[in-house]
Amino acid sequence: MEHGRAKPSQARELYLLAGITSGMLAKASHDLGNPSAAMMQARTAFVCADNADHHAMRAWVRSLQSLISYWAGRPGEAADYAALGQGAIGDVRGTTSVWLACLSARAHSLLGDGEATRTAIQQAEEARATVEPDDLDAFGGIMTFPLPRQLYYVAEATVQLGEDAALGESQSEAAVSAYRDATEDEWAFGDQAGAQTDLALARIARGEIEGAAEAVRPVLDLPVEQRNFGIVSSAQRVHAALHSAGRRSSGGAAAGLRQEIEAFTATPTSALVR
Repeated sequence: MEHGRAKPSQARELYLLAGITSGMLAKASHDLGNPSAAMMQARTAFVCADNADHHAMRAWVRSLQSLISYWAGRPGEAADYAALGQGAIGDVRGTTSVWLACLSARAHSLLGDGEATRTAIQQAEEARATVEPDDLDAFGGIMTFPLPRQLYYVAEATVQLGEDAALGESQSEAAVSAYRDATEDEWAFGDQAGAQTDLALARIARGEIEGAAEAVRPVLDLPVEQRNFGIVSSAQRVHAALHSAGRRSSGGAAAGLRQEIEAFTATPTSALVR
């Protein structure tokens, strides 16, 4: 500091830290089911990234905005934000490049665009092969995108696309296994739960209701403080799939599991902060 003013390099660092902080607040708002607040905080993070002139941070915030849009039920917007991030990433080789491609795959799977989904999955694999961890990866946590999370996103995109239930099941099993063996730095309870619910969805598509119940059991055992918006939304997808399966079969297993999911989703994390 000179004469009460920050040097340009110090100002950039401060803007970067402010951007990361705003991004974390946005993720917290998203987890509590408030996409409007989350997107507002993400916009603040982007302004900070812009002021820091940090390409990777710009791309990371676009990733976050895509994530928020995806879970808010706006897959077209999620795909657009992922594309904006990919356009901003330039020569960045950190794991954000992998996240953007995976986000694109998930968004396009909900849009029913199989070609775009498969292209994005391939882009994610190519990006992973050339990753060079950057300063955002050094922060860890939500600032980095480890391999187990990539496997989860790929499985979810395949399951949601619905073209190959057997492939979706095998990919979901791979993601679940990856989280079971993940290091502390790679593990995240929310993403592990997502992989479990994707496995349940894949098994429902194959008519394996008991296998689906086994897959989703660890999710339904989560305490209220871990029932964030994404996890509750994932559980609701399983409920909807079971409802459709119930129309084809009157088996009691599906009905019983639906009731358990209804009880689980009735008390999300957000209920603790009201």
